[in-house]
Amino acid sequence: PTGKLYQQLLLEEEIYEKTRMNDEKKRKETEQFINRFRAKATKARAVQSRIKALQKKEQLDELSEIKNLAFTFNSAPFAGRQLMEVKDLSFGFERDGTSLIEGLNFFVAKDDRIAIIGKNGKGKTTLLDLLAGNLSPVGGSVRRHPDLKLSYFGQTNINRLNLRKTVEEEIMAVHPEHHRGAVRSICGAMMFPGDHALKKVGVLSGGEKSRVLLGKLLVAPANMLLLDEPTNHLDMESTESLLEAVDDFKGAVIIVTHSEMILHAVATRLIVFDDEKVILFEGTYQDFLDRVGWNNENLASQSKIPVTGNAEQPGNKRHLRRIRAGLINERSRTLRALQTKIDEIESDIIRLEEKTGQDNSDLIQASISGDGEAIRRLSKVIHYSMLEIESLFSRLELLQGDLDGRRREFEEKLNAVP
Repeated sequence: PTGKLYQQLLLEEEIYEKTRMNDEKKRKETEQFINRFRAKATKARAVQSRIKALQKKEQLDELSEIKNLAFTFNSAPFAGRQLMEVKDLSFGFERDGTSLIEGLNFFVAKDDRIAIIGKNGKGKTTLLDLLAGNLSPVGGSVRRHPDLKLSYFGQTNINRLNLRKTVEEEIMAVHPEHHRGAVRSICGAMMFPGDHALKKVGVLSGGEKSRVLLGKLLVAPANMLLLDEPTNHLDMESTESLLEAVDDFKGAVIIVTHSEMILHAVATRLIVFDDEKVILFEGTYQDFLDRVGWNNENLASQSKIPVTGNAEQPGNKRHLRRIRAGLINERSRTLRALQTKIDEIESDIIRLEEKTGQDNSDLIQASISGDGEAIRRLSKVIHYSMLEIESLFSRLELLQGDLDGRRREFEEKLNAVP
């Protein structure tokens, strides 16, 4: 009996070590896949599936050194439907009456994800200041629910930090009830690990101060976040953590960003500054690119398409509009077809990975029970499944490259239309 028990323990140790090594290999492959495709395959279900799977997967002892920068915003409860309503909002700095914002209307529901997009200097940060109450409208109104709890990350707000406090003290001051361990965890997520959290705010660079300000937002209870370029001073890991925190936040988020990765991952509604006006667009960033596109960039570009006569004449304008409409339709058809192929491959990858996961579990059970026939059968099935998954990844990468290339090609054609 003792010999059998010893053999059983050795077998369990061998299975554990093989499982650990396989987990470590798969984790590294998954991280490489996420890093390769997160910014490109903007709606990739395979990417999202792998991110969630990686978060949920239990790490065995040897894997404990993998860095985890996960953090969450402190959600404040809200029982109503709308946190804010903007009606006929107008604003301008110029004395001559030139407006940055004119007649803007929208509401903010309690779980909205709204991105404000457009070129620099068009009024995006000004709009956030109006929503936060830092500026007063020239016309219209911003109505805030009485239970609104607002947290605002603005690039100019670093001036409000207490330069005499340490990073840890400044973050803890927002919510003194937080214990030191939780605050230190937030400091680490903001790239102030260990004793770096004891630095005085006054000696920090502008980027470091921005990270302190973001850390304070993680602590303050809120049901609406206003975020102005929050990832400017974050590395990739912290950016991923921020995206996860925004996704989990039980409240509304309004974000200004130039990052297409964030726009694709977060936004379900858009406020667009383009062509000297601001509009509300109901839909995702990809919907906006497919259905509308950027007017200002196309109009401002140098004409590369020969046009006879004066381009300002009504006939030529109609002709150019038809050219542009045709290009947009062609782009939509072409990109949709490629995206459909990508979606199909991603579905196949997810299906095969789920099946392989179950097969691996069955293989462990077969190893424990000593079922040689099942071990041989499952090993072969897993081997061929992994080969097929790798083949699908290669096809996915080629298709994604094709999609990116065609998207750039159509943008160049559209930019050539005067």
